[in-house]
Order: sequence, then structure tokens, then C-alpha cells
Amino acid sequence: MGNPRALDKIDRKILHEIQLNNQLTSVQLSEKAGLSPTSAQRRLNRLRADKIIESDIAVVSNAAVGRPLTLIISVQLERERSDIIDHFKKSVRNEAIVMSAFYVTGDTDFILIIAAKDMAEYEEFTRHFLYDNPDIKGFKTTVVMDRIKASFYVPPWD
Repeated sequence: MGNPRALDKIDRKILHEIQLNNQLTSVQLSEKAGLSPTSAQRRLNRLRADKIIESDIAVVSNAAVGRPLTLIISVQLERERSDIIDHFKKSVRNEAIVMSAFYVTGDTDFILIIAAKDMAEYEEFTRHFLYDNPDIKGFKTTVVMDRIKASFYVPPWD
């Protein structure tokens, strides 16, 4: 993305407010940021165009849509070669059951968070996505008992 542009106090206020509620109207956002609705919308559009705001999302209840089982999977690759890492990243992006994925340091290479409707679906995922992949050395799964917080909120910064 190159050098990010400097964010001023108003940009930071808009980012804070839009993270709390991305459904704010231009009028509501302008009142919170101390701008005219047109100026607030122009700044918001620029933050999106500059990819400072990467996406506008809704946090959905897994249980309400029939996917009550959340699992966190630590994946260790057989070898750490850039082509294997890139291929795994691409395959993760194309797998709908994967809600979030992180390339990490330490004893594991990737952390995947998935939402499954039941253990049978999870088992099918492990068979076709993990066991059938010769580049995977191993994986460990943690079952989430209770979602305490679900957010992409970035805390205030200076």
C-alpha cells in the first residue's frame, strides 16, 4: 500500500465512530465528528478509497444461522517454502467455512477460525482440507465453548 497518509484528529474520530456503528448516516456521523454531512461523507469515502477502512461488515450470530460450532485450528506446514505458504493462503481464502485466518509465528504456521453446523461438517472439512493436503504436517483443534467477544475494532490510537 506504500506510505499511508497521515490521519488527523477528525479522521481518527470518524474511524472510531464508524467502527462502533457502520450504519451511521452522514448526518449522524457529521454530528459526532464536528463536520458538515458532505465533509463527513467525503472523508469517509477517502478512508475507504485509501483502504484504511478495508471492509464494512456485519457480525452475525453463528447459532442464529445454524453454525453454532466455532473451532480454532492451529496448522503446521510440512515445509516452510514461499510457494507452499502462498498456495495454502490461497486455498484458505477460497474455503467458505473459514471465517478468519492468520499466518503466524511460533510452533504453528496458521490459525484458522471456522464455523461449522456440527461435528460431521467439521470432520468433512478436516478430511478434504487438512488430511488430504500433503503440505500439512499436523493440526490441532480447539472447540470454542462460548464467544465472549467478536470484533475487528482497532482501539484508539494517537
